[in-house]
Amino acid sequence: MKAVVLVGGEGTRLRPLTLTTPKPLLPIGNQPFLERQLQWLAEHGVDEVVLSLGYLPDAFHQHFKAGSDGYDEFGSMRIRYAVEDEPLGTAGAIRFAAEGIQERFIVCNGDVLTDLHLGAMVRFHDENNAEATISLTQVQDPSAFGVVPTRADGQVIAFVEKPKPGKAPTNWINAGTYILEPSFLDRIPPRLNVSVERETFPRMLAEPGLLYGYSSGAYWLDIGTPEKYLEAHVDVLAGRMGRPAPGASEEAPGVWVQGSGAVIDEGAEVEEPVLLGEGAHIENGAVVRASVIGPGATIEAGAEIEGSVVHARARVSRGARVRESIVGVDALLQPDVELTEQTIVGAGVTIASGTQIAGGRVSTADRP
Repeated sequence: MKAVVLVGGEGTRLRPLTLTTPKPLLPIGNQPFLERQLQWLAEHGVDEVVLSLGYLPDAFHQHFKAGSDGYDEFGSMRIRYAVEDEPLGTAGAIRFAAEGIQERFIVCNGDVLTDLHLGAMVRFHDENNAEATISLTQVQDPSAFGVVPTRADGQVIAFVEKPKPGKAPTNWINAGTYILEPSFLDRIPPRLNVSVERETFPRMLAEPGLLYGYSSGAYWLDIGTPEKYLEAHVDVLAGRMGRPAPGASEEAPGVWVQGSGAVIDEGAEVEEPVLLGEGAHIENGAVVRASVIGPGATIEAGAEIEGSVVHARARVSRGARVRESIVGVDALLQPDVELTEQTIVGAGVTIASGTQIAGGRVSTADRP
């Protein structure tokens, strides 16, 4: 089975992390998010994926190894690329990326973490002889989403974009995974900027019986904001997606270590749940609580990390405090820095001693 994964967005809400790394390649539990998504697809029989690219396309080429047949590879999965010269919208991107696909295929957004059972969704699609099936997930407040009311049999009857609080006809929303027949592509004009959610799907309602919604209670999270990015790590550490990271072993209850090179000095305080990457070093007197520490990162004596993510090779110096924040690759927090309220420090940034930042975004261009 083939799949198209939409990974062309700029990830603006996660800047400055996404200034250097596309959002789908940011780590979730020390594994690039896109790798988690590809593993999920492979578990459901997908053996070929087209990545629909726009922003920083070379990063994807560099990440995956080249195969012998002109495709890149991820495990046994073949990967090819469709790079947009200009934005085509979600429908335009699907049409462009799916060029040449002549069989049923899957489409998914490159920023949704889920364990949706694709096999069950495909069976539902077949039972209804649908041309397109949309995965639906239930949320408490649908006002920030596209709401999709259906009949009892799952047939979609309307699309309501971001209804006012308390005015939504249902709390089932578009969850961003689609099963599509190749005939669906004929509904999308080539090389035009078209939205599948706002244009193509709604137009199908004029032909009853072709568009269905598959309601599922599967785990689902859009990782596109700092709050949700941190929440994804909480959920991974809680085991909601299986093991928190490839090759991780549980060295103590709730304390996971990747590989054999991580070091926790005697006198360091590590409180579950915690994941440490290969070569991470937690020094004597450091405190790490409910956090993910990337490969090769160092938490110095007297530093405290809580509810946070520290990316690869970053260093948090003595006396620094990081709470509910994200520290980018190769960043340096000098002594007594304090980060709170979902602050993001970009790759390679140095934060000067004693700096306090609450809810900030710091890139190489605007470091303190």
